[in-house]
Amino acid sequence: MNVGRTPGGVLQSFNFAFEGIIHVLRTQRNMRIHFAIAVLVLVTAVVLDVERIELVALLLAISFVLIAEMLNSAVEAGIDVATTSFDPLAKLAKDIAAGAVLIATVNAVAVGYLVFSDLLKNRSSSFLDKLRDAPAQLTLIALVLTIVLVIAAKAYTGRGRPLSGGLPSGHAAIAFAGWMAATYILGDSAHWFLVSSLTFIMALLVAQTRIEAGIHSFLEVVSGGVLGALVTLVLFQLFWS
Repeated sequence: MNVGRTPGGVLQSFNFAFEGIIHVLRTQRNMRIHFAIAVLVLVTAVVLDVERIELVALLLAISFVLIAEMLNSAVEAGIDVATTSFDPLAKLAKDIAAGAVLIATVNAVAVGYLVFSDLLKNRSSSFLDKLRDAPAQLTLIALVLTIVLVIAAKAYTGRGRPLSGGLPSGHAAIAFAGWMAATYILGDSAHWFLVSSLTFIMALLVAQTRIEAGIHSFLEVVSGGVLGALVTLVLFQLFWS
C-alpha cells in the first residue's frame, strides 16, 4: 500500500525517489557532509587520473555510505512516527542504523586511502617544501586585519559581539580568509586543488554551523566570508609574488 502517495507510472516513481534524496540533503547535516566529500573525492580522482578499477572502488564506497545514511534517516523517521515515548528497542534500532553508517564510512576511508596513498606519496616532498616557505607573517596579518574589520563593522552597525552575532560573521570571515591564504600559498603546488577544496569545505561547514545555531543569518555569514576572502586576496596580490 502506498501511504501518502498517488498512483503513477515509472516517471512518478523516479520523482518520489528524487524527492527522498532532496529531503535527506535538506534536513540531514551528515548527509550534506557525506555528499560534499563524495564530490571532492570524485573530482580529485579525475584530476589525479586514477585507474578505472580504482574509480569503480571509489564509486562503490561512496554509494555504500550514501545509501547507509539514507537508510539511517528512514529508520529514524519511521521510529519517530511509530512511538512518541522512550523505548529501549527504538533506541537500539537507531543505534544499529547509525552503526551501519559508521561501518560504511570507515570502509570508504580505507578505500580512499588505498586509492590515493600511492598517487600522493611521490608528490609530498614538493608540498612540504612549498609549505615550509609559506609567508606566515602575511597570513597572520591577513587574519588580524580581517578580525579588525569585522569588529569595526559590528561597531558601526551596533549589532553583535566581535565573534558572536551581528554583521558580518567573524567566524566565517576567518574561515574563508584561511581558505584564501591556503589557496594562494599553494598555487604552484601539485596539491593546491586538493588543499584548497578541503579548506573551502571546512570554511563552508563553519558558516553552516553559525546559521544552524541561530547565531547568524545567511546574509551575515556570506558577508563575513566575502570580507575574509577579499582582504586576504588583496594582501597576497599586493605583497607576495
